[in-house]
Amino acid sequence: MHDPLADLEAWYTNVCDGDWEHQFGIHIETLDNPGWSVNINIAETPIADKEFSKVKHERGDCNWVHCWVEDETFKGRGGPNNLREILNIFAIWCSPTDENTCKRRSDG
Repeated sequence: MHDPLADLEAWYTNVCDGDWEHQFGIHIETLDNPGWSVNINIAETPIADKEFSKVKHERGDCNWVHCWVEDETFKGRGGPNNLREILNIFAIWCSPTDENTCKRRSDG
């Protein structure tokens, strides 16, 4: 079974290079409406320049998801039961279209 949290952990492990994790990171918080807020900084990663099409699903007051990229940050918001869906959208977007997409960007 696909596990978006494991995918996020793998992506994070791949981009941590001794420097990136000191400047950038991942923030998962709750919203007061209620819901989830996910911000994943993608600066200086292989997906920093990868195109992302905004996602907007409105299925009800507690079942909604909005995802977009802004200022080198993947941003996801969703209802109280949509955290896994937000992480899955990121995981699918990060999925390699070539073998290096989700791996650390080289310095050369």
